[in-house]
Amino acid sequence: MTQTFVIAETFPVNPEILFTAWMDSDEHGAFIDSNAEIDPEINGKFTIWDGYIHGTNLELIPYSRIVQSWRTTDFPDGAPDSVLELTFEPKGTGTHLTLRHSKIPEGQADEYLKGWKEFYFKPMKDYFSEFDH
Repeated sequence: MTQTFVIAETFPVNPEILFTAWMDSDEHGAFIDSNAEIDPEINGKFTIWDGYIHGTNLELIPYSRIVQSWRTTDFPDGAPDSVLELTFEPKGTGTHLTLRHSKIPEGQADEYLKGWKEFYFKPMKDYFSEFDH
């Protein structure tokens, strides 16, 4: 059995800026205040927080959609990767970002939901509110 959740937030930058920042190692690392290594190509690999999070880019539609296989070192041995889907929609001068995280191992979704809010959406909101756009 796996779990799924969806969260969304609006950020004060356009989809091009937000999408590009998500796929750029330096900028991604800056908005989460940690290290990130991202190969921004289809089938490109990524690793974040010293390898705690890692995966592969499955679909990249510039400024609109990212789909990645995604896992952490906390996944049970033999568990398949989860799937992360990010949708970037223009909203005024900003972007409405919807994050759908599916195929999460049973019992782990609450922690990842909390992590997305605390370690991504909150610092991203702060980072992009100071962004010169």
